[in-house]
Amino acid sequence: MIMGRVGGKVAIVTGAGSSGMGRVTAQLLAREGASLVVGDINEAGAQETARLIKAAGGQAVALRQDVASEADWAAIVKLALDNFGRIDILDNNAAMFVAKPLMETSTEEFRRQNAINVDGVFFGMKAVIPAMERAGGGSIINISSGAGIVGFAAAGGYSSSKGAVRLITKAMALECAQRKNGIRVNSIHPGPILTPMLEQGMVDLGGTTQVRTMFEQMAPLGRLGEPLDIANGVLYLASDESKYVTGAELAIDGGFIAQ
Repeated sequence: MIMGRVGGKVAIVTGAGSSGMGRVTAQLLAREGASLVVGDINEAGAQETARLIKAAGGQAVALRQDVASEADWAAIVKLALDNFGRIDILDNNAAMFVAKPLMETSTEEFRRQNAINVDGVFFGMKAVIPAMERAGGGSIINISSGAGIVGFAAAGGYSSSKGAVRLITKAMALECAQRKNGIRVNSIHPGPILTPMLEQGMVDLGGTTQVRTMFEQMAPLGRLGEPLDIANGVLYLASDESKYVTGAELAIDGGFIAQ
């Protein structure tokens, strides 16, 4: 008997090739019994995540994936079905963070950020839903941001893209409910989480102690969150513990959006 909170399920996690939220989430889902399909634009990083999972006794496969490419989405779905026969969980985690005000953001930066953060979520949901329907249901978790609920002047393009993720999640949750396909769709809204992406963003904003303090003070709890904080939220939404939860937004943000 397969044990664990997601035992016997098959999960795709995007953006899981670094030491940030994606890798930590993939490892947690694997420890809780899921078979993992790992995607990342950094193929070596994706393969390393899969290696770590297998070394710990789990099952995982990986490939290079640009979430802004529909062809790459078709490839990762095929990889999942060829290796594990089904798809139960999608964690749309891959993201791009441009730490610039809108007036300093180039058209190319704005469009590429939206291609990854918004198009990638759209393509991913459309790609996995037919397989989930054949499996009798599933759970899609879209990683938005606290900056997708409240404005964030220091990264306006990122904020707007994550706001789009918030609403596309709700729209797809309602669509799936209307289709009566057993698929739940929810979003997670992290606050400032200490990941390689945030660390690079802090460098882009000057890399000073004052910049780090600014991010720490965004959350009333007065500190940065950890990738495992988000992974625990993904695990809850991926599991049957959340079987009556859809169209919801789960803030894991140290109180950021409560202000």
